[in-house]
Amino acid sequence: MAVSATSPVAFVGLGSMGLPMARNLVRHGFSVRGFDVRAEGRSAFASAGGEPADTVAAAADGAGALVLMVVNADQAEAILFGEGALERLDPDAEVVLMATCPPAAVAALAKRVTATGRAFVDAPVSGGVVGAEAGTLTIMAAAPAAVIAEVRPLLEAMGDKVFHVGPEPGQGATMKAVNQLLCGVNLAAAAEALSLAAKVGIDGATALEIVSGSSASSWMLRDRGPRMLEETPRVTSAVDIFVKDLGIVLEAGRSEKAALPLAALAHQLFLAASGRGAGAEDDSQVIGSYRALNGK
Repeated sequence: MAVSATSPVAFVGLGSMGLPMARNLVRHGFSVRGFDVRAEGRSAFASAGGEPADTVAAAADGAGALVLMVVNADQAEAILFGEGALERLDPDAEVVLMATCPPAAVAALAKRVTATGRAFVDAPVSGGVVGAEAGTLTIMAAAPAAVIAEVRPLLEAMGDKVFHVGPEPGQGATMKAVNQLLCGVNLAAAAEALSLAAKVGIDGATALEIVSGSSASSWMLRDRGPRMLEETPRVTSAVDIFVKDLGIVLEAGRSEKAALPLAALAHQLFLAASGRGAGAEDDSQVIGSYRALNGK
């Protein structure tokens, strides 16, 4: 079944990322039934013009597509098979998994979904809450070309950069791991550099302005650097997100026997920040791990 603005879409996971993504589907004319375990998520979705559902099964009933923006692969498995979402979908429906999950887990889910005759799209995203709100997410989609063609209108309602990275589920998840490897290592390196400047008494804002305008600059430095200098920055992506995502990166590396020493070190720094109680804080606060190490 080709996804269109008239076919019902089920959306599960109305959190900080999922809610604005579902809102954008509604804004683009899709008929969307949304579910979240939190009543406030369902209420906010209703306020945006969506149709809230009381259960996962009710959201999925007869839908032509199911979008999953959940925490992990275990949640996706529970929703699809434990809570009956998959069997309630249209027989020709597409399941679109947009959460960040280990590639092997994605491939295993896809095998079970496609065995029922339904299609599976591995489509993790990058761009954070800002991109979700603006509809400018980067979407890394893996599925056969014909399936991608069917779900492209749906994906393009949530992101302005939709890439077909390959035909096999798990390839999208691997591409997301590549992206998160670079993001996490880059962020940790920025924190290390700014903490060194602080250690020797250089004004943080001055140091940031210098490196932001030099060959050392990067998007992560320019975006997260200013928040590293704030006491209580706005949370756009939490420390614990990188604890999870870099863990997935390392799992992907192990499965392919690929050495990822920089990713492993960055993971330890985010893990240390979370262990100190900063897991829910903005990911820029990984700089706290360096402050704890260096005493400043």
